[in-house]
Amino acid sequence: MSVHPPLSPGMAVLDIDLAALTHNTATLRARVGRPLMAVVKADGYGHGIVESARAALAGGADALGVTILDEARTLRGAGIEARVLSWLHTPGTDFAWALGAGVELGVSTIEALEAIADAGDGGVVHLKIDTGLGRAGCPPDQWPALVARAAELESARRVRIAGVWSHFAFADAPGHPTVQAQITALHEAAEVARASGLDGFALHIANSAASLTDPGAWCDMVRPGVSLYGLDPMGGDPSEYDLWPAMRASARVLMVKEVPAGTGVSYGLTYTTSRATRLAVVPVGYADGIPRAASGRAPVTIDGVRYPIAGRVCMDQFVVDVGDADVHAGDEVVLWGDAAYDEPTAQEWADAAGTIHYEIVARAGGRFARRHHNDLRGRAHG
Repeated sequence: MSVHPPLSPGMAVLDIDLAALTHNTATLRARVGRPLMAVVKADGYGHGIVESARAALAGGADALGVTILDEARTLRGAGIEARVLSWLHTPGTDFAWALGAGVELGVSTIEALEAIADAGDGGVVHLKIDTGLGRAGCPPDQWPALVARAAELESARRVRIAGVWSHFAFADAPGHPTVQAQITALHEAAEVARASGLDGFALHIANSAASLTDPGAWCDMVRPGVSLYGLDPMGGDPSEYDLWPAMRASARVLMVKEVPAGTGVSYGLTYTTSRATRLAVVPVGYADGIPRAASGRAPVTIDGVRYPIAGRVCMDQFVVDVGDADVHAGDEVVLWGDAAYDEPTAQEWADAAGTIHYEIVARAGGRFARRHHNDLRGRAHG
């Protein structure tokens, strides 16, 4: 049986265990033994950006990572004064607020670097090199020009270069040859930067997967994301790394009805009952982030018993064939949580939907009410 506090009779709930977040951060910080930037972008991967940030800082995070400046504004507006790096900026972004708020900025182009310098003196910048992901990051052939201009602006005290960094393409496959190739490319980029007159910057590339598996990638700082929320980026069992899942998704049975054998269920009638049975209707669907692709496969538990979804996930609801089980309207349905409590996991839902657990937790919303707990499982002091 699951261990959890009494639930109010809400339609659906995301219970977030902040003690798990703090524990996971402390576990990772101790593992790497160097500064850790806790990535809390995308509303803390669906866990709540402010609450996640505070929990990570309580666990020893040295800095916070976000993508857009609105996320940084949210953190500063909540009174969080820790170091924050923001790295996704479209042309025309007004950097003046960021400079005034002490937000550090990731840069991939000379144009963005100039815009930061024009917004005011002293902007703290991390120069990003594309080492093989093929996404954001300065192309290698343009890197010498970027670092040369950065050195000029730093010499004029218009910016300060605090980091040289990159993103991995394949760190969730430890030992893949691209991982070492990207580490080598990052160190080579750092040498070019030093040759241009830059020095004293931190080198960082390690994401969750590299933070857990590859000390050679740790450099001067690591930037874990999904592992902070208790999920294994390689898709395995997070308990192997002493990580605790921080999100528990549950809903309440809307109604239960008895139907005869041969009853079609949900859109397209892709599921047909093989015998007289009982159907439980669960009032969440793809409008709430429940992946339609998980139709007919994703597991839930009701009163500790596991069932697959019967038929298609709809916009607002899905159905579970509970057979002869004593299930009633109002009973709790656990969608995903912690395997240590015999609950389905976000990884199982990802497998059912043909996606990754990042997407499962980050998309959960809609009619889910999110509640934060200081110690949901009683583990932090157990």
